[in-house]
Amino acid sequence: MKLGRIVGTVVATRKDEKIVGLRLYVVRDLSIDLGAKDSFVVAADAVGAGVGEVVLYASGSSARHRRHHRPLRPAPLRQGHWRG
Repeated sequence: MKLGRIVGTVVATRKDEKIVGLRLYVVRDLSIDLGAKDSFVVAADAVGAGVGEVVLYASGSSARHRRHHRPLRPAPLRQGHWRG
């Protein structure tokens, strides 16, 4: 799992039928002290997170199992307030 902040949205004109209805977000990686890193990912959201929120996201086989084998990875897992 990695820590990131949702910084924008992505629009797809065509999606695999397994991810229709999921929002796509640009997520910027964060350090443990919430400092922004130079890396970004595009993630499919099924939990209702929004732009500006800090999220945990998974990639690889962890994300596939979490999202019922949907074809996109990484996937935000949970939103919430970060208490550092």
